[in-house]
Amino acid sequence: MFDMAKMMKQAQDLQKKMEGVQKELDGVMVTGEAGNGAVKITVNAKMFVQNVELTPEAMGDKDMLEDLFKLALEDAYNKANDITQEKMSGLTGGMNIPGLKLPF
Repeated sequence: MFDMAKMMKQAQDLQKKMEGVQKELDGVMVTGEAGNGAVKITVNAKMFVQNVELTPEAMGDKDMLEDLFKLALEDAYNKANDITQEKMSGLTGGMNIPGLKLPF
């Protein structure tokens, strides 16, 4: 038999757990690299850029530098997304919840 009270309690518990994971993800930092470390971009798990590092060698060619920025940012975003997905799949038991957009 369908138990609405039980389902509401589970939804509230899940919401509290999600809030905890969101706070935990605020402190997660990942660094994407390109050009053998010539460009490093650090983002948090919410995809906000925290730091950019360049080696002197990276400064020579504008077109190359633009490409390295793009590659390093994509690398950082992919790492952050992987961590977010891993933490959320553990929380939801691997369920694909429609409308649940990650990262937050």
